[in-house]
Parts: sequence; structure tokens; C-alpha cells
Amino acid sequence: MRMRDKVAIVTGASGGLGSKIAKAFGREGAYVVALAGRNLETAETVAQEIIAEGGSAVAGSVDVSSPACVEEAIGEIHKKFGHIDILVNNAGVRRDNFLIRMTDEEWKEVMEVNLNGVFYFMRSVGKRMFRQRSGRIINISSVAGVLGNPGQSNYSASKAGVIGLTKAAARELAMRQVTVNAIAPGFIDTGMTRELGCEVKEKLIQGVPLGRAGCAEDVAEACLFLASDEACYITGQVLCVDGGLAM
Repeated sequence: MRMRDKVAIVTGASGGLGSKIAKAFGREGAYVVALAGRNLETAETVAQEIIAEGGSAVAGSVDVSSPACVEEAIGEIHKKFGHIDILVNNAGVRRDNFLIRMTDEEWKEVMEVNLNGVFYFMRSVGKRMFRQRSGRIINISSVAGVLGNPGQSNYSASKAGVIGLTKAAARELAMRQVTVNAIAPGFIDTGMTRELGCEVKEKLIQGVPLGRAGCAEDVAEACLFLASDEACYITGQVLCVDGGLAM
């Protein structure tokens, strides 16, 4: 088991992608802290499923857009375990609209969760990893943050911001052997993408060189790799898990 005795925090663990990431770490021996926003019950189900498979997990709820709530949650986790080894910033929302129609609320909500939330978690966990001289931070960005996406100026900007934040943090934390990388999923078959119509899905898949949508397990496996010892010399990178969409 590659993650035995590691403490792994996964935000957005109640979603289709986050739950698969959390379960993947659980199967590899990590003690998983599955964090959700409003969907604590779903995160608790994920934790119970990890335990049922022989793993260790606990669920919690935190408002990722609140720096005070994030710091309190991380403080409690660190107090309980004494160390935090892996952070996967996966929590995210979409509020799609055309740029000229986008409301202030649609812009602010996406930025607060997708970008500010990543910063708050990285700041809180990063200072603890800095002191312990080890750690892996993995931020879930998006191909939309690499290429841009019409109707998603807020989402694309937030995910591009995550990439910039990842690279800056990687340079700052490298001196203490803490790696920081981003994963940019493409068209992945999750609850978020299932909201799209069949016509939209077909058009998106046409642009994927591999000719199909990815699955949440593809992203989860990429997270496991970046958190593993095999990736100890990789930092500041953006791994596109997108079937070749962004190449």
C-alpha cells in the first residue's frame, strides 16, 4: 500500500470526482479525511465505504470560502493526527453564463470556492507541511483553466488562477521538500458533466483525440501518482488528464 500511515485530506469529497479520489487513497492505506461543504451526509457515506473496504476514514464539513473555518478544521485535523501528509484540493462549483450576462454573484461564488478556497487550504496545510519538512499538495484545476471555455469565464479564470497559485507555492515550499502540483481534468464523466445535454457532450467528445470521455478513476490514479514516492522529484507541474484535449 503506497499511502500506508499517511493522512490525506480530500476536499469536495462528496462529489463524483472527490469520492473516487478519497476511496483511492483509502484503498492505498491512507487515513482519509473526507471533507464536504453542504453535503456532509454524502461525505460520511464515502467514509463508511472506505472503512467497509478495510480502510480508515473520517468525514467532516467545512466552508472552504471561509478562512476561519478552514483554519479551525485543519487545526483540529493536525491536533488529532499530529501530521498532514497529503492535501487534495478538489472542491469546486460551476455557475455558467455568458460573460456579458454574468452576475456579480455568479462570479464571486465561483472564485470564492474554486480559487480562494484552494488558497486558504494551501496556506493552512502548507505551513504545517513546511514545519514537518514533507508533504504533497495536489490541486484539481481544469482544462478550462488552460484553454478557456465559452460560457465559463468565471470557472476558467478560477482554474487558471489555481495553476498560477500551484506554481508559485511549488517554488516557495520546495526548500522543505513539499511538492505542489496541479491536475487539469478534461471531459470527465461525473455528476457535474452529466448536467450537460447529449448534444453538448457529443460535441465535446469530438474534440478529444482519444475519442471518449474520461472517468473519475483516471483522475484519482493521477492523484495517487503525484502523492507517491515515485513523484518525489516532480513539483510545479500541471498534469492534463484529458485524453489529449489540451495538447
